[in-house]
Order: sequence, then C-alpha cells, then structure tokens
Amino acid sequence: MQDFEFYNPTKIIFGKDKVSELDHLIPKEAKVLILYGGGSVKKYGTLNKVIEALGGRTYLEFGGIEPNPKYETLMKAVEIVRHEKIDFLLAVGGGSVIDGTKFINLAAHFEGNSEDLLIYIDPVDSVTKALPIGTVLTLPATGSEMNRGAVISFKDGKYPVFSNLFFPQFSILDPTLTYSLPRTQVGNGIVDTFIHTVEQYVTYPSEAMFQDRAAEGILQTLIEIGPKTLENPTDYESRANFVWSATMALNGLIGSGVPQDWTTHAIGHEMTALYGIDHGKTLAILQPSIWTIRKKQKWDKLLQYADRVWHIKDMDEEATIDLAIYKTREFFESLGIKTRLSDYNLTKTHIEEILSNLEKHGQTALSETGDLTLEDSRRILENAL
Repeated sequence: MQDFEFYNPTKIIFGKDKVSELDHLIPKEAKVLILYGGGSVKKYGTLNKVIEALGGRTYLEFGGIEPNPKYETLMKAVEIVRHEKIDFLLAVGGGSVIDGTKFINLAAHFEGNSEDLLIYIDPVDSVTKALPIGTVLTLPATGSEMNRGAVISFKDGKYPVFSNLFFPQFSILDPTLTYSLPRTQVGNGIVDTFIHTVEQYVTYPSEAMFQDRAAEGILQTLIEIGPKTLENPTDYESRANFVWSATMALNGLIGSGVPQDWTTHAIGHEMTALYGIDHGKTLAILQPSIWTIRKKQKWDKLLQYADRVWHIKDMDEEATIDLAIYKTREFFESLGIKTRLSDYNLTKTHIEEILSNLEKHGQTALSETGDLTLEDSRRILENAL
C-alpha cells in the first residue's frame, strides 16, 4: 500500500425528509445564497422545501447553473456573493451545481484573475479562506457532495480544480429527492459511479486489500441495484444504495494508498466539451475500449476484477479478461447507455479533433504510470468506433 493522507470533514445527513435539518445546520443569522440548475428543483417542490426549512433566514437565489457548469455563468454568482455579502452557500442539485458552487466560493475570495484558477495550481493554494458550503443532493453521480474536487467548463475545455476549501460542511442525501430523475440521468449516474470506482481500482496491484474490497463492493452493488432502480425509481432501498455508492466512490476512501488512472475521464471530458455528449455516456464509450487496448498493462487487476466482481472462473486468463470487458459493456448497455462512438454520430474524422484538444490541454501522458501517449489515445478512440 502506498503512503497517503486522508482528510474528509463533510458531515452526511442521510435519509427521508432530511431537508428540514437545514434549520439546525445553518446559523440563524446567516445570509444564504441558494444555488441550483434548471427548473426541476422548482417543478418537484425541492426548492420550496429548502426555503421552508431556512425559516426566517435571509436568502437569495441563483439559478441556471448548467450541466458542465460554465465559468461565465459562475462568475455572475461571484458578483452576487461579493456585493450582497453572502456568508453561506447552499447548493441544491447534482454534481454540476455543487461543482459550480465550489468554484464560486473559491473565485469570490481570490484576488487575481479568476481564469487562473482553472489553469494553474498555485493560485488555488493562495486562497486561504472561504464561506461554508452545504448541499442538498438531487442527482447522485459525481460524489462532489463529499469531496474536494470540481470540474468547470471554460471555452473549449473542462478543467478540474481541487482545494480543501471545497469540502462541503454538510450534505443532505435524501434518496426520495432523486425519484423524479429522468431514466437517462439515472443511467448516466450509475455509469459515472462505476467508472469513478474502476479508475481507482483497475490499475496495478498495490496490496491495498481494504480499498480493493471496498471498491469491489461498490461495483457489485451497482450491478445488483442498477437495473432495479431504473425500473422502479421509488424502490427506496435500491435508490438509497445507489446514492450512497455514488458518494463513497469518490470521497477519497477507496483512492487512498492506491494508484489511480483517470484516462477515461480525461478523454471523456474532451468529448463532452466538443460535442455535448453526456459525461456518463462518454465514459461508457471509452472504458471497454481502454481496457481492450491497455489489457497487458492492467492484466493482474483485470483478472482480479473478473474474478471478484463478475465471478468468472475456470477459463484461460485472456478469455477471462475479454469476458469481463464484454460483461462491463453489456451492463452499461442494459442501463440504456450506448457504448460506441458511432452511436453518437461520431466518426474517425472527429477523433482528430479530440486528439487535438487532448494535446492542447496537456493530456499527452495519461494512465496510472503516465505512459499512455497521444497515439495510444488514438488507438483507444478508433477501437471505440
């Protein structure tokens, strides 16, 4: 096991009808900015529940944070935070709203050019104070409700930003708030959670026995409850296990002390930025292809994945790995998520544009060992056609 530091201060409030707990979680004198995305939080009554729970607190609203939150939109909220002297940020939504809220908080306390926060690491470290953030999760997928990361869209790219100031003070996870999600968003969320897990697990052996078993538990849970929660959105136990799996997949626990490979996300982000394909769908396209191309580099962990997650036994090693990759693709397809570039009208011509963006954004030495070149990315994309 590799050396590591683990830090996660986020308090989780999990269960039905927990929005009312806001009254005990936010200071009475706080001036709150409620941030959300489209109209669903209004349509399904979540925003009203939040406002009711705030009681007599002073609050403002900022809506319209997009999926893949845009820098330009977020900077409008930064001005509100500064001008109105906001002292508590409450994100009501999924990962995009929470990511956007994190960036708003950082930018509001950064004295330089906020664009630098998307490109450089040092300016992030120069921000030493920020407002408390709370979240009410409505879309499980990214784990942003319990981690230190955010991904922001700017011009033709998507930029990961990290800071310990990003950890929410608390997150309310009420599975019933996710019942109204469209089927495709649930499918995307399951895939996103699955890929978060395998990018911290299917690398090379590191003798991190607990982390491996925890990752395998998340994957087996998703395989078991994924179809159930799609077919019956109001099955509380299935949805609750999905919500908690999504949070645990990316809160730092299973990634501590192990090598990590974020190739799937790196290439997928470029596809979303260029063509607007849902993030989860880009991951489903790429992961089977990456494992096919990188089979030798991931041989031992792919065999472990095949054995412990899919229970594939009594076959030769390469056939075992190939069947595990096939079963992974089959699982994504069972969720209604297509797994080929051609399913999204992308051809070999588009591959050049994706590769150009990867090079522009410095994504030319990917993988857990940094040995995945731009030419390897080409082979992965061509294999995904």
